[in-house]
Amino acid sequence: MIPRYSRPEMVANWSAETRFAIWFEIEAHATSKLAELGVVPKESAQKIWDVMNARKAELGDYGFDVERIDEIERTTKHDVIAFLTHLSEIVGPDARFVHQGMTSSDILDTTLSVQMKRAADILLTDIDALLAALKRRALEHKNTITIGRSHGIHAEPTTFGVKLAEAYAEFSRNRARLVAARDEIATCAISGAIGTFANIDPQVEEYVAEKLGLSIEPVSTQVIPRDRHAMFFATLGVIASSIERVAVEIRHLQRTEVLEAEEYFSPGQKGSSAMPHKRNPVLTENLTGLARLVRGMVTPALENVALWHERDISHSSVERMIGPDATITLDFALARLTGVIDKLVVYPENMRKNLDLLGGLHNSQRVLLALTQAGYSREDSYSAVQRNAMKVWEHRGDRAGLFAQNLKSDTAVTLSDAQIDDMFDDAYHLKHVDTIFSRVFGE
Repeated sequence: MIPRYSRPEMVANWSAETRFAIWFEIEAHATSKLAELGVVPKESAQKIWDVMNARKAELGDYGFDVERIDEIERTTKHDVIAFLTHLSEIVGPDARFVHQGMTSSDILDTTLSVQMKRAADILLTDIDALLAALKRRALEHKNTITIGRSHGIHAEPTTFGVKLAEAYAEFSRNRARLVAARDEIATCAISGAIGTFANIDPQVEEYVAEKLGLSIEPVSTQVIPRDRHAMFFATLGVIASSIERVAVEIRHLQRTEVLEAEEYFSPGQKGSSAMPHKRNPVLTENLTGLARLVRGMVTPALENVALWHERDISHSSVERMIGPDATITLDFALARLTGVIDKLVVYPENMRKNLDLLGGLHNSQRVLLALTQAGYSREDSYSAVQRNAMKVWEHRGDRAGLFAQNLKSDTAVTLSDAQIDDMFDDAYHLKHVDTIFSRVFGE
C-alpha cells in the first residue's frame, strides 16, 4: 500500500524485518523443543538463541541483513532457503539443526497467522476508538430531531443521535466479527511436508504455538486450510462496507441543498483549484474508494480456498499482496472515519428546516392510523390521507402547516381540529429514543 494511505504501526507489522524476526522465533523455538526431545544437541539449540540475541544487541535491530537475504534469494529463487542460508552465515555450523523435519509452509503460514493476528489487534484498537467517537456524538445529538429518509425521500422523523447509534451498533457487531476472525486465523502448523508429522514430533507444533500465542491447527496439509484466511478477509470486507455506509450518509447530508452535517473544513484548506468557494466531502469520498479496495481483496481470498491436493502455490502471491494491503488500508480508513466523526459539524437548524419542507407530511402515517381507529376502512383512510398529501406535494408556495389545513378542510375526514393538531406534535416520533439508546449503549 502506498504511504499516503498507511500508518506506521500496521506498516511495521508487514515489514521484511518483522517477517524475518518471526521466522527466526519459529525456527529457534522449534529447535529448542527438538533439543528437549533429544533430536538435536541442547548446546546447539541454545547457541542459536545466544548468537542472535548478541547480534541484535550489537546492531540494535532485528539482527538480520535484509539486503543479504535478498541477494541470496536472487540465486536460490526461494525465500525461506535464502533466510536459512543467511542464518547459517551468522550462527555457523550449529545452524544445521535448524528446520529439522519442517517445510517452508510451516514457517510461512505460521508467520502469516502471527501477522494477521497482530493486524487484527491493531484494527480492534481502531474500532474501539471509532466506537468511542460514535457514542460521544450520539449522546450529544440524542434528541436532535431530523427527517428520516427512505429512497432518499422524506419519511418520518428520527434524531441524528439515533443515526449515530445505528453506526455504533453496526461497528459493535463488526468488532465481534473481527475477534472471531482473529481467533480463527491464529493457528500454528509445524507438521512437515504434507501435514502428517512424518519427520517431526507434534509436540514441536504445540510448543511453538504456545510460545507464539497461537492455537494448533487440528489437521493441516502442507498448509493451514485457507477457509480461515477467507473468513478473515471477508470480515475485513464487511467492516469496509460499514465504513462506506457511514461515509455515504455523511456525503448525502453534506449536499448543499441538505447541509445537515459537514466534514470539518480546516483553516487554510482548499476545496477546488478552480472554484474557491468549494467545501467538498473529500474525506468521506476517499473512504468510499478505500472501502472498494478492501472489498476487492475478498474475492481472491475466497478463491484461495480451493488449492490442489495437499497444496499448490497459487495462494502465495495473492496473500503477499492482500495481507498487507487490506489491513493497512482498513487501518487507515478506520482512523480517518474516527477523525471525521469526531470533528463532524452538525447543523440542527438545517435539520429542522428540512423537516418542515413538506408541511407536516411526515405525520401521514399517524393520521392514517387515527382514521382507522375512528372506524374508517384502511383503504378509505389511505385514500383520504394520500389525497390531502398530494395537494401538499403539488403546492408551489409556503407549505408550513398545509397538510393539517388540508385535512381540516376535507369533509371526508371526520377528525376534530384538536385531534388533527395533536397529530402534528413531533415529540410523538421520539418517544422511544431512550429505549433505543438503552438497547445500544446499555445506559
